[in-house]
Amino acid sequence: MKAAIRRSYGGPKTIQVEEIDNPVPRDNQILIRVHATTVNRTDCANLAAKPLVMRFIIGFFKPRKTTLGTDFAGEVVAIGKNIHSFQVNQRVFGFTDLGLESQAEFMALTPKENLLTIPDHLNYKQAAASLEGAHYAHSFIHKVTIQPGQRILINGATGAIGSALLQFVKTFEVHVTATCTTKNVALVQSLGADKVYDYSKEDFTSDIEKYDFVFDAVGKSTFGKCKSLLKKEGIYISSELGPYSQNIFLALLTPLFGRKKVVFPIPYSLSKTLPYIKLMLQKGKFKPVIDREYPLDDIAEAYEYVLSGKKTGNVIINC
Repeated sequence: MKAAIRRSYGGPKTIQVEEIDNPVPRDNQILIRVHATTVNRTDCANLAAKPLVMRFIIGFFKPRKTTLGTDFAGEVVAIGKNIHSFQVNQRVFGFTDLGLESQAEFMALTPKENLLTIPDHLNYKQAAASLEGAHYAHSFIHKVTIQPGQRILINGATGAIGSALLQFVKTFEVHVTATCTTKNVALVQSLGADKVYDYSKEDFTSDIEKYDFVFDAVGKSTFGKCKSLLKKEGIYISSELGPYSQNIFLALLTPLFGRKKVVFPIPYSLSKTLPYIKLMLQKGKFKPVIDREYPLDDIAEAYEYVLSGKKTGNVIINC
């Protein structure tokens, strides 16, 4: 089978698509024919082992897993003798941020909280695109208490996290202001934004409105820049650590000094996030955004594009 392999940390040039043996599932595993996966922010972090703390988790000097990939959608083609919850020919999708070795034509997986059946109305591409960003978006809305009528600002509403987050918060009947580039204004409006800032033309931090929550889905702003946008007890959440990892420290300190505070969105377990995502998909409350598609042979090019910071929603790899 073909698989995206890297044996050292670095950029897209470290990736080679190689022919390797098909995995053989153990008694407690299932064998999956991967139809689609994505190249996402988590994949890029795993590729480069950045931030540095990741090396303590995925391998300090070199990666423990040589095949890349954190999410997938595919079909069960074989099951181990101890597997009773899944069957051959079932359509399944899954995600694990530390890596599933899913950027390959086949993968062996021990099914736990990382795997669910695909809703009937979704194709494989849509299923793969509904996981990684939505997993992190879930943490934003479940770290705070959102009430109908509140005002929320989402910075970067067209990435995998931002596009999912916008759709999730709209289920709370709130007013949402979102930022994006000129080409994505119509998309953001279609996802439910009530007001849109084109950040290539306007500085959203000069907004005179006050918000209950500022969700920075791309991590390109800071609490300091957004503090004036918050109501007296407003909350700022970023998808990134921030300059000098400040968001971790601010999450500890701001509750002690003043009413406005930072919350750090440590993700919930997959046992909570994946069922929520599937429920939103089944209800038609969440439709993943897909930007581009690449064949597995061109996966290094897909990584280059994602790392450019120009993607909208999700980038699909067809396996």
